[in-house]
Amino acid sequence: MQRIEHRACFGGWQDVYRHHSQVLGCEMNVGVYLPPQAADAPCPVLYWLSGLTCSEQNFISKAGAQRYAAEHGIILIAPDTSPRGDDVADADGYDLGKGAGFYLNASQSPWAAHYRMHDYVVDELPAWIEARLPATSARAISGHSMGGHGALVLALRNPGRYRSVSAFSPIVAPSQVPWGRKAFTAYLGDDSRAWQAWDASVLVAHAREKLPLLIDQGSDDEFLQEQLRPELLQQACALAGHPLQLRMQPGYDHSYYFISSFISDHIAHHAGALSE
Repeated sequence: MQRIEHRACFGGWQDVYRHHSQVLGCEMNVGVYLPPQAADAPCPVLYWLSGLTCSEQNFISKAGAQRYAAEHGIILIAPDTSPRGDDVADADGYDLGKGAGFYLNASQSPWAAHYRMHDYVVDELPAWIEARLPATSARAISGHSMGGHGALVLALRNPGRYRSVSAFSPIVAPSQVPWGRKAFTAYLGDDSRAWQAWDASVLVAHAREKLPLLIDQGSDDEFLQEQLRPELLQQACALAGHPLQLRMQPGYDHSYYFISSFISDHIAHHAGALSE
């Protein structure tokens, strides 16, 4: 573990660590915000999963989340969005390969060698965080766009691991939209039945834990109609009786201006669950 950034922020510390991931087979950067309360006692953890083209830097530099994490005494963990390195497979375009890990475990060559972001976020990263930082085992998860997809899927696939889940502008039905179909075909193969295990709109029908879903979606999001389609998750939750709070926010787009406008609500939502 190597700390490569260390900055005072709202009474705590915004750090970035670099470590070797056994699961991914490469070096990974992870943003870590330690609130001031962490100097005295272990704190609960909120994992943030960023979207396409992002790294660990986008959330920690644009969302303004540290202020609210400091108020509630929550550690923020922001991993990179994919494995990195010269020997890691990549592709042309922004929506496949590096920066586009989709938080799944790839089964197809050449991706399967490194693209196991599900296991990294769910298992390896928390073990690393809880062993080396003043963190409790109380976890929450959130994310944006591709990372919103990741947050929903990881929470639905792993009952009991997270106290709460939320998302901004998530890809809720990747099996039915171009971003998801492209990624799933590459990472998982042509059989669409294999895709269902990574699709939130499918997983809610069989969820063993009715963890409430909080979603904020901008009504002026440029990707709303083609790529995000929150109505598909809304319909699936209604059929399954799964609790969903979908808040359509007039005038907001897909950017971090949107996230920074409502991140305080999400952190307060998670703080309530993490304190139980």
